[in-house]
Amino acid sequence: MHVRDATIGDLETIATVAVAAGQDEEWTGADPAYVGHLLSCGRVVVAEHRGAVTGFGAIRRIGSGPEETTMLCDLFVDPRSHGLGAGRAMLAALWRDGSRRMTFSSVHSHALPLYTRSGLDGWWPLLYLDGDVRALGVPGGWAVSAAEPGEVAELEERWTGIDRAADHRAWAARPSGQAVVAGRDGETLAAGTVAGAGTEYGIVHLATAPHADADAVRDAVVAVLASLDPPGGRARVCLPAPHQATRPLLAAGWRNDSFDLFMATDPGLLDPRRAVPSPALA
Repeated sequence: MHVRDATIGDLETIATVAVAAGQDEEWTGADPAYVGHLLSCGRVVVAEHRGAVTGFGAIRRIGSGPEETTMLCDLFVDPRSHGLGAGRAMLAALWRDGSRRMTFSSVHSHALPLYTRSGLDGWWPLLYLDGDVRALGVPGGWAVSAAEPGEVAELEERWTGIDRAADHRAWAARPSGQAVVAGRDGETLAAGTVAGAGTEYGIVHLATAPHADADAVRDAVVAVLASLDPPGGRARVCLPAPHQATRPLLAAGWRNDSFDLFMATDPGLLDPRRAVPSPALA
């Protein structure tokens, strides 16, 4: 098994592996825009066995210095090549021992043991929630408006110290992509991006001000979703099960159709009561 850095010339082969692994939606390994973003802002590797690409993996570094976290965005192997060690070989190339690391793992029987052996523990499920935005109402005093990706990134960096400008530009360039800000009584308390093709449309990533209380964290998610006007009225958001907005959405008839498991070297890398992460880029 040989692991090397991917190039733009590997896009088609990576897409073939992604589709074979069941990842054929927009903003997955089958989407050249997504892989191109990771090639520009992260690191992508491919695993080769007997000269043929059998898998790909990708990371994105979030933050810098001692607080830097390495997010494993993707790790997929063609099912016909399972058991050959491609996953272990790619992780060894992508992850440094002793670094802060996290990922959203599928519940595939091969994934959980692999990440556990690599030093990660499972902490909480990330729910893929889908529902009718017309069942929601914008909470009193809240307003949501369109923004520029740079404005949203500036707010998030002010609140978290992390520069996500490149990610917000990439998210806003997706189908139906739009940066948004949400606030209560004239004070901006949340900023993020909505995007996605077809049934994947909804909140991609949302940051909240550090001084926002639990009610504001909950209402920000509800306000953004209620402000959307998708075809058929349905949208999506990925929320940690303990998030403040999860129960209100379920009470409004939203449903969970799948989930990933948040795995990390430290449970504090994401706050499950406040974070509204991108499953791919957190």
